[in-house]
This record gives sequence, C-alpha cells and structure tokens, in this order.
Amino acid sequence: MAQVPQTFFDALAVRTWCGLALDALGRSREEIDAINVYPVADGDTGTNLYLTVESAAAAVEAVFTGHRAGGNQEPTLADAVRAMAHGALIGARGNSGTILAQLLRGMAQVLTGDGAPAHADGDGLRLALRHAAESARQAVAHPVEGTVLTVASAAADAADDAGGDCAAVTRAAYEGARAALAETPARLAVLRRAGVVDAGGRGLVAVLAALVETFTGEAPRGLPAVGGPWSGSVRAAGPGLHARVEHVDAPADDGAPECADHGGAPQPGGPAFEVIYLLEAGDEAVARLRERLDGLGDSLVVVGGDGLWNVHVHVDDAGAAVEAGVEAGRPYRIRITHFGAGDVHTTGAEPPAPGERAQRAVVAVVPGEGLAGLYTEAGATTVLARPGEPPASGELVQALRRAHAREVVLLPNDADLRHTAAAAAEQARAEGIRVALIPTRSAVQGIAALAVHEPERRFDEDVVAMTSAAGATRYAEVTVAERQSWTMAGICQAGDVLGLVDGDVAVIGQDVTATAEAVLDRMLSAGGELVTLVLGDEAPETVAARLETRVREGYLAVDTVTYHGGRQGALLLIGVE
Repeated sequence: MAQVPQTFFDALAVRTWCGLALDALGRSREEIDAINVYPVADGDTGTNLYLTVESAAAAVEAVFTGHRAGGNQEPTLADAVRAMAHGALIGARGNSGTILAQLLRGMAQVLTGDGAPAHADGDGLRLALRHAAESARQAVAHPVEGTVLTVASAAADAADDAGGDCAAVTRAAYEGARAALAETPARLAVLRRAGVVDAGGRGLVAVLAALVETFTGEAPRGLPAVGGPWSGSVRAAGPGLHARVEHVDAPADDGAPECADHGGAPQPGGPAFEVIYLLEAGDEAVARLRERLDGLGDSLVVVGGDGLWNVHVHVDDAGAAVEAGVEAGRPYRIRITHFGAGDVHTTGAEPPAPGERAQRAVVAVVPGEGLAGLYTEAGATTVLARPGEPPASGELVQALRRAHAREVVLLPNDADLRHTAAAAAEQARAEGIRVALIPTRSAVQGIAALAVHEPERRFDEDVVAMTSAAGATRYAEVTVAERQSWTMAGICQAGDVLGLVDGDVAVIGQDVTATAEAVLDRMLSAGGELVTLVLGDEAPETVAARLETRVREGYLAVDTVTYHGGRQGALLLIGVE
C-alpha cells in the first residue's frame, strides 16, 4: 500500500521510516540470513538487523506516546532521531546491527544539538548521510571494503552528488547503495567464492529503500530481493542454501581479509565467540578498551558516546573480553555466542545441548540481575529487561528457541510486554514449539508461578497451576516519580515516592520506608500468607528489616521472604500471596 509521502525529514518522517524499515527487514530477514558468510557464516545478519531496527522503532514510538501522555505537541526532529539512535544502540545485535546503530547515531549527531532544525531538507539529509557513513567507519577497528561500510559510503557519495529535496536525495542514496552492493563480491573474496552479495549491505539497501518510500509514498522500483538482479544474473538457491550471484566480473583473489569461509563455522584458528555488551564508560577508558580488545580478537566495533557504548568483538577468550569491559566501566546486557553452538546469555542460561529437546522449559523476563540469578537457579531461561529497555519480540523468540524444549511456559512479568510476548509466542508456535503464555504483570507473580512449576505433570495442568498461583498474587512497587502527573491518588510531583498496587498509584509519599509500609498495610488488609520483597539497588538498606518487623508484629501467620533484584528500576517490588 502506498504511503503518504513526507516532504521534510521531521519527527513523523523518522517514525514512518522506522516502521517501513522494520517491515522491509521482516520480509527479507530469512533471505538475508541465508547469504550471511562474512565476517562469520552464522546465518543471522537479517535477524540481527531486524532486532536492531525493532528496538529503534520502539524507542521512537515511546517518544510519541510520552508526548501525547504529557499533553505536549508532537516531538521534535531532535527528540525522534535521538530516540531512534539510542534505541538502536541498546538493541544492536551482531556486527551489522552494531554498525547500523552507529549509522543512525551519526545521522542523529547532525540533526540534534544546539541550533538543530525543526525539520531537515535535502541539504540537511545529505549532511546526515555523509556523517553517518564516516562515523560508522571510525567505529570499526579495521574497515574492510565489500561490506556494509562500502555500501554506506556509496550511498553518501551519491547523495552528495544529488540536488533537490529529500525525495531526490534518498533516491540517489538508494541507487548508489544498490550499485555498490552489486559490486561487493568483486571486492571481497569470501563473497565471491560463496557467490553472494554482502548480507549487511543488503540489509542497509532495504533500510534505504524504506527511506525512499517515506519521502515518495512508494517503494522504489527494482527493489532487489535477495534473488533479484545484481551486477549479473542471480538465481535463488533451494531451501537452506545461499542465493548465488552468477557472472560477476571479479578480479582474481586479492587476499582480502576474511574471518570465515563458506561453511557454517569459523575458519580453523578463527575466534570461537562473539561477545556483545552495553558499557557505561568515559571516552578515555573506551579508547584503552579498543586497544585491549583489538589485541584479543577481530571484528571489533565500538559504537556510541556520551557515556554509553555498544561493544562487539569476536574472540577466543570471552572472559577476557568481558573483564576488559569491567576495567573500562560497567558492562551489562552481556551476550556471548559460541559460533555454531547457539546463543548464550550471561544471565545464566547454558547453551542447549545438541540433539534431543527437553520436554518442558520456562522462559521469563526479569528486571534485574539479582532476579535473573534467582530465576535461573529455579531452572528458567531468563531475558534481562533493564529500566527503559524492554526486550523486543525477536529477543523473546530467541529465548524460546534457546530453551530447547518441546513445551515452553512464557512469563513476561510486565503488563506492557503482553503484546510483545504474544507475538513471540505465535512465532515460536509456527516453528513447532508448544508455548503457553501466562500473563504475569510483575516479577513477583512470576516467582509465585515458578514456585509451583512441576515439569513432570501434564503440560495443561502445569500451566493451570502456574496461572492460578500468579493470579492469586497481588503485586506492588515503590518507585520515584520522574515528573508531575495526575494519578489515582492525586497529583504527584517530580521526586515524590509512589506506591503502586496492581499497577495503579495508591500512595503518594515523601519517605521510601513510610510509603512502603503504607502499601504493605493496604495489601495485607485483604489477607495473605506470604509476603515477597524484592529490593532494588537504590532502596534504603533498612527498608527490608522495617517491613519484615511490621509483618511479624502486626500480621500473625504471615511469612516474609526477601530477595535482592539489583538494578531493576523500582526501589522495591512487593508480592502478597
């Protein structure tokens, strides 16, 4: 369906572009995965790009929602591109996804800051595309031609030569990228031997096609499928095989640097692990980290700035790569993948054993490292959701696959993740996994469900018991208001302590402990047998002891259990069963 074209690059254009790019990558994801042979032939470039853009699009949507909820006008261009870049940064996956995040950050750097325009015209968009290509190259330790970097540079070059409005600039950028993509097999020997174009570059062409559609209302004609025409003729391979490029006029093998051959594993002697993490650190520490990681492995990409970075590297010693991050600052959302062995989260899930699947597993979204450890000890596969960084549906699908079971119980533990979890469950079901989604709205409800989980009984009976336990658990949280707003308990000011019961603000106070006591009294007034307390890192040290004493002295036959949740967003989570 044709889109209503945008005239300028403003917040609405950013939102439209993200949505169209996500749709385009969703359609071509599997095909892009199939031609992924560089830097490692692990068949996930399309998926990684999709997850990266999904995170960017979600961040942009959150900005629009926030402005509407606050009664403000639509967000500015700076608001939207800043959110897009941040969302891509925290959600970046793989080598190509990390580079795409830096491309979007490069654009944002031109379109934000002092004197940023309310909207960008063709000249502004040209500058943004140029800075995007240059910043992406700077983020890669050893740039290689014939990759997404080549395609990005060609798009910027073509945009520089184009005149006119945003539509003309984006058409030129797309055509330049498309032509450069066709030549990637001639520039990189591993692509030439495999008979494919660069997978990351193919994904960028799809993203640029979405940008053309944003400003013209229609997708560009000749938009290449993976099996479409490049510099020569291309035929689509059969299922599970690569789409191959035929009749490419390529020079002899030029000894271009490579990490992988056409097979599905790294070359002999190549790095065994992919390590990715977000890092809070200063510029000087990151400069030292680059040198350290460059000596440990290859495919090093470090993107970001302003204290937050996304680090990607291929190494043999994954522990050393993580330790280097610890020395530089605070790494988190650490992801370690053994090439050919599937995805491994450091939240405790082990790589699935090859061969036979387990009969049943539990996958749970958890808001902090402490709870991740607790859930893992109970046998669950966990997905860590940090404050302001909810997992995307693709990440939940990966976790469902990683559980390596015929039957999986999914605990989203957040009311806002209901639709995301449902979409992930549907995709997993289409892949032959039996998934039951229990609509847990808090991690304490998930704890209650997990406590009655029995893998040996019938699946339906287990799901009913877990659902009943979760539903019988009232949940609350104590947090701090970020801004003035209307609530069910009245008007709160920024800095007020809020006590939310079952999702609604019930108490507004000034002291964390006093507010927590008021919330607990309100919950126990309806009865209860067990109180679960989950403390965040920023909660007062004395609050748990005060609440435990209050329960012991004021409510007979009610037990209390306390856990430490880590950096979970809320100061305190409370469950009453």
